Amino acid sequence: MRLSTFAYITTGLLLFFSLAFLPLTASDSGHDSHETHDSHEAHGKEEFRPGDMIISHIVDAYDWHIATIGHTHISLPLPVILYDEGQWHFFLSSRFEHGHASYKGYELAKEGAIKGKIIRYAADGTVIRPWDFSITKTVFGVFVSTILLLVILFSVSKAYQRTSKNAPKGLQSLLEPIILFVRDEIAIATIGKKNYERFAPYLLTVFFFIFFNNLLGLIPVFPFGANITGNIAVTAALSLFTFGMILFSGNKNYWAHIFNTPGVPWWLKLPLPLMPIIELVGVFTKPFVLMIRLFANITAGHIIILGFISLIFVFGQTSLVAGYGMSVLSVLMSVFMNFLELLVAFIQAYVFTLLSSIFLGMAVEEHHHEAHGEEAHH
Repeated sequence: MRLSTFAYITTGLLLFFSLAFLPLTASDSGHDSHETHDSHEAHGKEEFRPGDMIISHIVDAYDWHIATIGHTHISLPLPVILYDEGQWHFFLSSRFEHGHASYKGYELAKEGAIKGKIIRYAADGTVIRPWDFSITKTVFGVFVSTILLLVILFSVSKAYQRTSKNAPKGLQSLLEPIILFVRDEIAIATIGKKNYERFAPYLLTVFFFIFFNNLLGLIPVFPFGANITGNIAVTAALSLFTFGMILFSGNKNYWAHIFNTPGVPWWLKLPLPLMPIIELVGVFTKPFVLMIRLFANITAGHIIILGFISLIFVFGQTSLVAGYGMSVLSVLMSVFMNFLELLVAFIQAYVFTLLSSIFLGMAVEEHHHEAHGEEAHH
């Protein structure tokens, strides 16, 4: 009965979020088309551009657009923090008026690889990018998810302290299986019982951070919906944490296997150190794979969902009947993709944590001869 009730609630919420997403998508398309609004106004209506709408949802921004009512755009301006020529500059992103104005000589780039980034022009016309420490949409989303994650986990921790001898209930019963899964099936299974405790806190932190942000990214209601784990800067930071732990935790056997791989013919080591070069390159490709895998999978999921929703407005431009007809199929496919993304949210958190644990296990793995020697000694 509990499972059935949970299934009904989940289905209802996903239907609500899918339907609630439609007006937000439509409003964002109007927001992103500001630059061409004047040219289309003469024709009576504004053209919907699905590519711009999708990109606006998955890339970072200096404000958080919430909705559009008529020609009024409701958005939350975020703090802009710049360091340029020895001076700090603090102001709200509303000063840029969605990219149509400049402030203190700074403006949003309108084209090229740095489109949407803050720039200024030197006297000779050279584009200069200041040091940018702004609180963007992704950063704000990280703050929201981190606070929510801390509140949930600390409440569970306090509940364990109060009821340490009783069976878990509420959030405890929901999170305990996940915690035990990460500990037993990931940390212990890949690192071993002797060393897993050193890395279990990090692995649990990474898993819950990715898992929570994957789930929150599926909720298109402020202050959720930011594409945090689909931002390559975030995935790069997570990968660098794993990379740093591998470098600082690697024992002598790990580095010996890299620079003097046992069982490899000498002519692959001298005079050209072919194998050491390959092994060393592998050290740097591991965090790169972690970064790209998480970024690509989460971003692809968002693009597919937004693509289905865009079909409503694309067909709606041809005729009203086609728009309403496609809306039924688009909503059904969006709901299906949301269910699939719930599974992907867990799988990608699991894969990132598992690969990190495997790499850490390889870094602290003991030499077979030493392990057998210790067993014989005992």
